[in-house]
Amino acid sequence: MNKYIAIEDIQPVLLKEILIPSITMWNRLEGRPRTDNFDRALKAEVRDALFMLTKQWQMGEFQGDDAGSPIFAKVHMETTQITRYRAASNPMQAFQNDVPLETKVEQRAFPLLLDMRLAMGRHWLKLLKTPELSPLKGGFIKAFPITAPDPLSRADASIAAHQQNWQTFSAAAGRTMDGGALYTHLKENTVNRPYDALTPAVPLTAAQKTALNALGEKFVAWFEKLFYQPTDPKNNAWLPERLEYQFACSAPIKDSQKVLEAEEYYHGHLDWYNFSISPNGALEEARNEPANVEGAITTSFFPVLIQFDGMPNTRWWTFEEGKTNFGNINPDTTDLNKLMLMEFGLIYANDWFLVPFTLPAGSLAKVRGMAVTNVFGERTWIQAAGTGNDEDWQRWSMFALDTKGSDAVTADTSLLLLPTNPKIQESKPLEEACLVRDEMANMVWAIETQVPLASGEAKSGREAALELHNHYKRIIAGEGPAPVVPTIENNATIRYQLLNSVPENWIPFIPVHVPGSNRQVQLQRASMPRLIEGDTQPIQKVKPRTDLLRHGLDVGQSYFLHEEEVPRAGICVSQSYQRTRWTNGRVYNWYGTRKRTGRGEASSGLAFDQILPIKAKKEST
Repeated sequence: MNKYIAIEDIQPVLLKEILIPSITMWNRLEGRPRTDNFDRALKAEVRDALFMLTKQWQMGEFQGDDAGSPIFAKVHMETTQITRYRAASNPMQAFQNDVPLETKVEQRAFPLLLDMRLAMGRHWLKLLKTPELSPLKGGFIKAFPITAPDPLSRADASIAAHQQNWQTFSAAAGRTMDGGALYTHLKENTVNRPYDALTPAVPLTAAQKTALNALGEKFVAWFEKLFYQPTDPKNNAWLPERLEYQFACSAPIKDSQKVLEAEEYYHGHLDWYNFSISPNGALEEARNEPANVEGAITTSFFPVLIQFDGMPNTRWWTFEEGKTNFGNINPDTTDLNKLMLMEFGLIYANDWFLVPFTLPAGSLAKVRGMAVTNVFGERTWIQAAGTGNDEDWQRWSMFALDTKGSDAVTADTSLLLLPTNPKIQESKPLEEACLVRDEMANMVWAIETQVPLASGEAKSGREAALELHNHYKRIIAGEGPAPVVPTIENNATIRYQLLNSVPENWIPFIPVHVPGSNRQVQLQRASMPRLIEGDTQPIQKVKPRTDLLRHGLDVGQSYFLHEEEVPRAGICVSQSYQRTRWTNGRVYNWYGTRKRTGRGEASSGLAFDQILPIKAKKEST
């Protein structure tokens, strides 16, 4: 059959003398205004109600089952609050909600670099604004000076090697005071007397000493309020041997305690999924912990339908949000997460209702009973997903807390509401180190990709290592010529090399046996020699410049790292400044650490006992 209808004489058809039968079909109905007034067109008037009924029948709306919408809900909930907190293996302490939990857990000692020392010094000099204390400003500048680095000194090489670093120190030297040194002086002395560091030639009256003592306490309180850091060792939750935080909390439940442990926290955003329930009983009692925190709440609600962008609208003649288009997603067969999201958004979108319930931060709540009434007057008893002794592998337990080391099939249906802040400002990393495996050398390298300069700025670890190495060359050249070693003429075409070098920002971690075990190994921080031609001084060891890798170095302690903490993909650990505002309006600043997965293995090129060819010298003509 032809696709087109052949008409021999088109004239009668155009004059409508002959009518050709046809079937008209529509797949879209829309208002089409013929005037400048759109009011009637936007009403979408339908004169035939049977049309709407047939469309409902066509879409299967009459085949719904249990379609009664909930209109009333009654909930009975038992609540308790976290009362105890323990950082790593430190002593127990009472849990307080006056500080965000991220701040309490992630706090690390602030590096007192030049920019912070200058800010502290300016603040102290501003405090000396009274007429009787203003003459003492010069004395404090001399007592806590900023000294310019010596470019020819090996001790100042890490400062003078970088031009902008050296210029900053030189500009501040002799003009202002080191506020960090004053803070250290006040913290190390049991009696906070700022004037003890002044020269004896400065006579002070009793009124001046009293005023300085008060300002010293005010200065320390100002700094510790502005920068939250672990002034008390029992608040430090960082484990250097695992490069992660570890802490635990507990809440009283009747005659026992529910203990929540976070053994591997390094993500930067603290929430309920970082915890596991510990089956080992309660934590020891803490001093000044709150009492009578358990309670029960029974209340009634009006359930509200959950809505989100891109949600298909269940009603006709309504506009949908066009920012999210689920139909435009093209997932692969392995993209299970995308497929689940599409199924939820397109099929089960209008099956979820919100029952609002207000709880204080730091609560642990559990729904004991919930009854829902729908529009037909039917009451339904709702049980939490995962309850019972159901051993089906399809049991829903996605948002349930797991019990550490337990094979129990009953999920814990408690709701943990932590005193955390969803919005935290984070600076660029001040320091970063990536630990990678080098299978050829059979060791782990910690590559300092970002190092902090003494001025307070961050610099690429590779660039900083090159600048420091070249600066040592200039120092050695300035110390005088090296003794001439007589050379032996030979016609050899090869040479023997005992050891080659690696960049100074590559810090080695070598495998060593765990004490008491012949099979288990751990990683120990080591050092590469700094080999510079012409250096007559004893060979120096290259030391790390990041605080992450200098653990125990300043006090002569070795640093051991668990071998399983560095997978084949490697890890990258960074430290940066964090800032947030808490519910009381106070701003908290702290120094936190993050860890993320690396980018695979690496090769340093380190080699021993090599036979290398000698390049032939070109003869001059």
